[in-house]
Amino acid sequence: MDNVLTGLVCGVLFGFVLENAGFGSPQKLTAQFALRDWSVFKVMFTAILVTAVGLYVLERVGVVDPEGVFVPTALLLAAALGGAFVGAGFAIGGYCPGTSIVGLFSGRADAMVFLLGLMLGTFAFAGIYGPAVEAVLAMGEVESSDTLSGWLGVSDAWVIAGMALALVGVYLLGGWFERRSAGPVSAEQAVAGAQADRSIPLQ
Repeated sequence: MDNVLTGLVCGVLFGFVLENAGFGSPQKLTAQFALRDWSVFKVMFTAILVTAVGLYVLERVGVVDPEGVFVPTALLLAAALGGAFVGAGFAIGGYCPGTSIVGLFSGRADAMVFLLGLMLGTFAFAGIYGPAVEAVLAMGEVESSDTLSGWLGVSDAWVIAGMALALVGVYLLGGWFERRSAGPVSAEQAVAGAQADRSIPLQ
């Protein structure tokens, strides 16, 4: 019961953050695929890095037992196919499973349609899943290790450092694309922006 309650509280908080970040809007999400707005990639990548650092620290101080952390089997083909299908649905529908729930509770009808399609697809896959599908998805298993550190033969700290550098690259690259998509600011837009700034009362 405690695990269910904890999951419910975390889910509500996660949904609240997503909605306030604008991730309940399909326009915000599809803009990522058009490389106009990198907010989704920045936020999610930052969350992954913060989680990795937090888990690493908690393991080192003895709060979390490394053996108690579930690491799924690394199946490269299954991950590639799943990523391709989920990405295609994300780009076409403007939602992922989590953001569709957020959109639904925000009162968006398109999120409801997307969620119904997701459920139908899940049941369809469960219906066709069998030994043949399982054999295909099992191809590309990384037998050396299920973690990057084990696969590369380095410590977790090096992997986290590499992720931090990649995150810096994402922010720089994303900023470049966003500035390019925004285009040059006209004189009229600059004047309007300055007037809007002056109209904001000082606190």
